[in-house]
Amino acid sequence: MQRNYWFIALGIVWTIIFSGMSFYWAMGGLLGVRSLGGAIYEMSLNPSPSFMMIVWLTGFIKLLGLVLLLILLVQWKKPIITRILYFITKIVGSLLFLYGFLNFITITLSRLNILDFDLDSYATFWRLIFWEPFWMIGGVFYFFSLKGNKPLFNFFNKLF
Repeated sequence: MQRNYWFIALGIVWTIIFSGMSFYWAMGGLLGVRSLGGAIYEMSLNPSPSFMMIVWLTGFIKLLGLVLLLILLVQWKKPIITRILYFITKIVGSLLFLYGFLNFITITLSRLNILDFDLDSYATFWRLIFWEPFWMIGGVFYFFSLKGNKPLFNFFNKLF
């Protein structure tokens, strides 16, 4: 497994920013919340304790990505650990990218009046310009943080 230290570093920065936003909102900050739109924005204006707990929890869940990226820097003696980390990183990167990409498509379809979403034009703009590309960029950082160099990894190497 070859490490791409630039992508790992960018992924670490991305993850800290990403989780930091959740912690900021969990502490009551409202900057940027309107750009999320819909029910999340409405709930953040008068948050219930359970909603705040969910926001705190999402921040901690996002930090698990930081743990994953940091353990990529360890030289593992057992090849099975390396393989597992490789596939977990590829799956996490793919899921982050797909989440942003599919949201981008559905919000665009909403903007074209093909789908009906409860997003105002402000939230739609920021979701298309910032939030969904932000998810996709994070997915790229995770996905390309490792490159396989054994025959087992050739499948991914040929695809990407």
